[in-house]
Amino acid sequence: MHGSIRLHVAAPLAAEAIVDVTPAQAHYLGAVMRRGAGDMLRLFNGREGEWEARIVALKRERGQLVAVRRLRPQRDDEALWLVFVPLKRDATELVVQKATELGVAALLPALTERGNVPRLNIDRLRAIAVEAAEQSERLTVPEIGEPQRLAALLGAWPGDRPLIAAIERAAAPRLRPTHKPAGLLIGPEGGFSPGELDELARHAFVRPVSLGPRILRAETAAIVGLALLQAPVTG
Repeated sequence: MHGSIRLHVAAPLAAEAIVDVTPAQAHYLGAVMRRGAGDMLRLFNGREGEWEARIVALKRERGQLVAVRRLRPQRDDEALWLVFVPLKRDATELVVQKATELGVAALLPALTERGNVPRLNIDRLRAIAVEAAEQSERLTVPEIGEPQRLAALLGAWPGDRPLIAAIERAAAPRLRPTHKPAGLLIGPEGGFSPGELDELARHAFVRPVSLGPRILRAETAAIVGLALLQAPVTG
């Protein structure tokens, strides 16, 4: 079994289910990975776990697989959401990639007064998330929301889910690990405006925290914050 290849597919997965691959997947399997009929790989669709599958046929832009047996049952990633202010393209793509690798269930772009970013290519970000999920052996691909104003996002936030807000230079406690459902909020490079800080303070579910004494770039703060939140709980 060529266990290193994993593909995310939309089709239902069950024993003997036939799965048609996309032209891009057919190219990847045949031209990049040099696989052909009879070779094995792994599939997941975010609903029915991970499956071992066999390549039945493979041509330049077409291919068919057959699911053979389930390797892992489905397990959903629901504990952690990331709210982030979009950055320049490369930095935003890095945040999506690393947040996916770190198990985030939802990526929610927030628009703030000091954010100055062109329109996001959501389809490209979703493709990056799929590739990161394939690589990191996740069973799900995170949801990527459409950008919305911070006030609107806060107004729709579920009150029983803490939103841990990393705020620079705030007299706030250090971030502590949690393995309960929560959200992490990372602000723009220029920080939140006074009005946005007031808006955050009005919501009881918002919990300001510090990531330490240094001023981090936003993409670094997202990665550090997600890692700290998922660190083993001690004491």
